[in-house]
Amino acid sequence: MWTKGQSMIRLAAALIAGFGLAGQSSTASIEIQRAEQPAISIPFELATEHVILKATVNGSRPLSFALDTGANRAIVRTQVAKELQLALHGTVKSGGAGPGTQEGSLVKAATWSLVGLAGFSQPITLALPFNDLPSALGRDLDGIIGAEFIRQFVVEIDYGARVLTLHDRETFAYSGRGQALSLDFTSNGHPVIEGRVTPVQSDPLAGRFLLDIGSGMALILHSPFVAEHQLLPSTAKTIRAIGAAGAGGRSVGRFGRVASLQLGSFRFDSPLTLFSQDEGGAFANSALAGNIGAQIANRFRMFLDYQRRRIILEPAATFGDPFDRAISGLALRAYGADYRTFRVYEVLEDSPATDAGIAEGDVITAIDGSAAARFTLSEIIDLFEKPVARELTIRRDDRTFTATLTPRRLI
Repeated sequence: MWTKGQSMIRLAAALIAGFGLAGQSSTASIEIQRAEQPAISIPFELATEHVILKATVNGSRPLSFALDTGANRAIVRTQVAKELQLALHGTVKSGGAGPGTQEGSLVKAATWSLVGLAGFSQPITLALPFNDLPSALGRDLDGIIGAEFIRQFVVEIDYGARVLTLHDRETFAYSGRGQALSLDFTSNGHPVIEGRVTPVQSDPLAGRFLLDIGSGMALILHSPFVAEHQLLPSTAKTIRAIGAAGAGGRSVGRFGRVASLQLGSFRFDSPLTLFSQDEGGAFANSALAGNIGAQIANRFRMFLDYQRRRIILEPAATFGDPFDRAISGLALRAYGADYRTFRVYEVLEDSPATDAGIAEGDVITAIDGSAAARFTLSEIIDLFEKPVARELTIRRDDRTFTATLTPRRLI
């Protein structure tokens, strides 16, 4: 697993043993001391709040894989699997956020490796289309890695520095000032954390939440939890959720706020919240109250220590920032070979976008006099989450016009 001379026996033992059992001896009187292994630091990119790492498959060109605590096994995009001539067989259906499923294939004789981590590889067993995810991220997305990878290490994620550090899980000893919170795990190996949500003008509600850094949102409340506690329409003010989609297609619900979210001693006031109305898929899971996403996770430097069934949270400089992002009323997608064609995917009624006369299907060609192609999708989203007037050049069919978009807080 680690870079200097470690055999694959330890990796095999870890895969078989599962949580916390690797390296235990049946002879209590014998104590084996292992030398501490050096941590490995690997830079990552952020795309619409998602952690993107460079990986290879069977020695391929560098590919872009998302790190997702809401995933288990490594998955490769079907188009990429065909490009690499991987052996695909059978048909499988997979779900996720949204009520539908997508059809994929099993993969034979394929392994992925992380660029910057020599001597480590894991199998890829599934290929899925991910048809809409690259345009939603504004960049290539070639695969996803999750719990099978995370549990081999103590994984430290520093969003501020954009660095992933991998610690030897057997010898890791934490000495910082962060707080350790217990993790439970679903049958699929997804991490679950206890928390409390306090709705506006209501009493706190305890619940179990999936820690899901593959979600770019702050807090998602599952539809059974929303219905049980009658959170809609009683929540103070909500707007229709636009642009929300996952592996199962479009997700429906309302965006609003809760008074607070509590995790251990950490309290978050007025986080932006999706109150799901899905009738199927991950957000209709009655076993959990909801998902905690990247807009919460990125306020910490965090350590995922699956072997010890814990997460360690160190507040980052952004921890106390308010959840005060403005809303444009636009959901955008990026197209083209370089993902620099920005098309309006959906428009919210009675919003800054409709005030500006922007419609679904419009293409944004310039922002404040600069060609839109100079920006990434993430950069444009950041611009449109500030309450600043933007002059947009819009192409609609065969004509071009300008519009002034002034995002504002709607909820």
